[in-house]
Amino acid sequence: MKQRKIPMRTCVVSKEKCEKKDLIRIVRTPEGEVIIDLGGKRNGRGAYLKKDKEVFLKARNNKILDKILETEVKEELYDELEKLL
Repeated sequence: MKQRKIPMRTCVVSKEKCEKKDLIRIVRTPEGEVIIDLGGKRNGRGAYLKKDKEVFLKARNNKILDKILETEVKEELYDELEKLL
């Protein structure tokens, strides 16, 4: 039986290639709203963060998501992300 291909994505903070299931996707929708996309299928510009506390803290402190998504990410989103970890 043929093996399925495992989708790989790159974390925007650590630049490490990981399986898609080991990452959290944050999306800027076409309307300009920034949301957490747990399903991984939402429309818009996406960024992947590794499910790791250190990576999350670095992203929050350095405002990496603001640069990648080309918009301001609100503190509420970071608080929600912290609860997921």
